[in-house]
Amino acid sequence: MVPIGPDWLDGAGAVVVATAYAWGLAARTGGRPLVFGLLTLVCALGAVISDQDLLLTGAAVSTAALASVFGIMLTVPAAGFLTAARECGIALACAGVGAMAAIGFEPAIQKERFEYVGLGLAFAGAMVLVYRLGAGFHGLGRRGLVAVAIGASTLAVSLLYAEMLRRYGSSGLVEELLDLVRWSRDTLGAFPRPIEAILGVPALAYGCHIRARRRQGWWVCAFGVAATAPAATALANPAVTFTEAFLSIVYGLLIGLAIGWVLIRLDLALTGNRGRRSRVAEQAAAVRPEPARFAPLL
Repeated sequence: MVPIGPDWLDGAGAVVVATAYAWGLAARTGGRPLVFGLLTLVCALGAVISDQDLLLTGAAVSTAALASVFGIMLTVPAAGFLTAARECGIALACAGVGAMAAIGFEPAIQKERFEYVGLGLAFAGAMVLVYRLGAGFHGLGRRGLVAVAIGASTLAVSLLYAEMLRRYGSSGLVEELLDLVRWSRDTLGAFPRPIEAILGVPALAYGCHIRARRRQGWWVCAFGVAATAPAATALANPAVTFTEAFLSIVYGLLIGLAIGWVLIRLDLALTGNRGRRSRVAEQAAAVRPEPARFAPLL
């Protein structure tokens, strides 16, 4: 993957990133950094030294999932939209580094399976952590329950539709969609990931917005893995260059932030903050305490 340096540099970099992310995630979520960091180091080193495709692929997809969850956990509450946009960028940057580490293991993968497994592991891990951070199911509340239901439905429908289209879609419809993808790649340099733009980024931006006001925002942030997981597996397709993968993530971020802005404005309008002065006052009062970015959450 790296055009310079010794042959072992890719694997060494992947091991370092995976270990650092495991250590950081454990420290951030109140776990045991030393235990999980050493465990990850041993597993990653074992996979690289063994040079077995099964172990290397497992290490790669685990690193992608780890980076996806860590990106979500690194975010902080956002009182305003610009702060929420910044948090989305930080989460995706963290996942992007994880994408390079995952490919550094040089796994033998099947693209769709790798992406689905990475997303599934990331979503499961995020839900386990959010259950603790969001005060369990009883901390959801009515609005939180509605938001989680919408997020889960959108995720399920998106994945099901994509799979059904890939397997059983009519040739005419598939060809039209492929023409759109080809036009975007030729004209803009990349095509945005739909699940990132439609669900992942809006959920993360809106979730950070809610976290500045209510703890249940963590449940919405969990669906941000629909953005970070595609970013962490963006290099799984060998036909995609680094530049195209980067542009795809950026385009998805921009589209998702536009949707997130609409969601935040609707939330403010529904809570009675319709005028500019009311929104400014509400934003100034959104000061729910939460540990700093690099401090333990629990």
